[in-house]
Amino acid sequence: MKKINVVKLTGDSLTIKQIKAVARDYAKVEIDKKAFSKSKLGYNILKDKINQKEKIYGVTTGFGEFSQVFIDPDKAAQLQLNLIRSHSAGVGDPAKEDVVRATMLCRANYLASGMSGGRPILLQTLVEMLNKKVTPLILEQGSVGSSGDLAPLAMMTLPMIGEGEAFYEGKRMPGKIAMKKAGIPLIKLQAKEGLALINGDTFMAGLGSLELYDALQIAKLSEIACAMTMESIEVVLQAMDEKIARARKFEGQIVTASNLRKLMNKSEILSGPPTRVQDCYSIRCAPVILGASRESLLWVKRQFETEINAAQDNPLVFLETGEVLSGGNFHGQPICMPLETMAQAIQEYANASEIRQERMNNPYYSKILPAFLIESGGLNSGFMMPQYASAALVNENKILCYPGIVDSIPVSAGQEDDCSMGTNAALKIQRIIRNTRYVLAIELMLGCQALDFKKGKKPGKGIKAAYDLIRNYVPYIKVDTILYKYVENIFNLIKSEKLVETVEKSMGPLKEPEDLPKPL
Repeated sequence: MKKINVVKLTGDSLTIKQIKAVARDYAKVEIDKKAFSKSKLGYNILKDKINQKEKIYGVTTGFGEFSQVFIDPDKAAQLQLNLIRSHSAGVGDPAKEDVVRATMLCRANYLASGMSGGRPILLQTLVEMLNKKVTPLILEQGSVGSSGDLAPLAMMTLPMIGEGEAFYEGKRMPGKIAMKKAGIPLIKLQAKEGLALINGDTFMAGLGSLELYDALQIAKLSEIACAMTMESIEVVLQAMDEKIARARKFEGQIVTASNLRKLMNKSEILSGPPTRVQDCYSIRCAPVILGASRESLLWVKRQFETEINAAQDNPLVFLETGEVLSGGNFHGQPICMPLETMAQAIQEYANASEIRQERMNNPYYSKILPAFLIESGGLNSGFMMPQYASAALVNENKILCYPGIVDSIPVSAGQEDDCSMGTNAALKIQRIIRNTRYVLAIELMLGCQALDFKKGKKPGKGIKAAYDLIRNYVPYIKVDTILYKYVENIFNLIKSEKLVETVEKSMGPLKEPEDLPKPL
């Protein structure tokens, strides 16, 4: 994949890959010239409305239940400062640096649209903080995902006004000092600008975008691990036939079947006649099962790339008409549902992997491999226990897949009475991804061990590349030994993307479903 070095913000063209490039690879962020013009125009429209003493939610009124309280325009700036201070009420662990950077980038991209009514300096300051690596302290928990991610985004804003805390050059320090060390001027919030920075689902969008990037990598890893297992148990290849996949018509299934065939192409292990008439569901239906998760992730990608380029705020400034309209675009429902779907799609990759591990360990199924993939079974337990670990991780994933979106809790004296809880959905996916990477690492460890019983016959080119890489970190196990370090080694190959990169370098890129059309 071509490296992204610069990301230019326009307000309507940000992608998942660009978010990853800025958040994790520190790609430079630039602002499109038109974004400055749009931002100035939005600010001037809002300023005129304030001067005319119009009643505008969150600008000349209080917030939530206090929306009925009129605020004199002379106190509009104080209102915004009070908003940031009072809403900085997050709890829990600090969000990871890449998550905070993704959040900042998504909010900056929205400000580039001009629809916030904030001055260009807000956009400039966020971009400068990204480029100079000033990372605000955001505590992960405390957002209900409806009136925007209020607590996380308020904490993101604190260093911009010389308050709160931030990380700079690897150290946690007061936000004011971090900004000074980086040479970034502080800002003094004006009317609506506090709201412009916090009223949107940007924390869950930033975090969810990174998780989606990781989920799409897991889709590839699952196909690699599955193909390795198929080689080890000597799969009946007929079930991977392109005609069967095309008869079902789902692109995810067609793509997964194609990738599995490509990974096993020219396998010496599978060159002879099959030993079974057909395989169990976890093997025979793999294109269907894994393909369905690919289809789900494709929809999630469409929803997220729509949201990160949309206006999530209230009120909104419409540049074409000069109107300032109040509504509910801050609500997280449009990406909370995709987040819950993403959780289930990732978990299904883990679930399918754990079942395949049992197929390799179980001599009554394979009738080819020794019990638990070890010589002298009985004296040696072999790979019995790693499957236990996978079962525990999969069970935890299933618990985490409970959809929080169905359990809304009213807040703000009932004014905000239907909340998405989408931020909790995004937070739990972090754990689901971690668990799933471990499950796949265990399957790959078992798969490499199983291939060593193939009497020198080579697997397909893609699987051979994965095997060779893993064997640099994990040896063949002849007698029982400590395994946890080997699992961790493969986990790190997965997390660093080295495993997928090595496989694709050996045989060409794995296919991905084409993008769904974006909504209007």
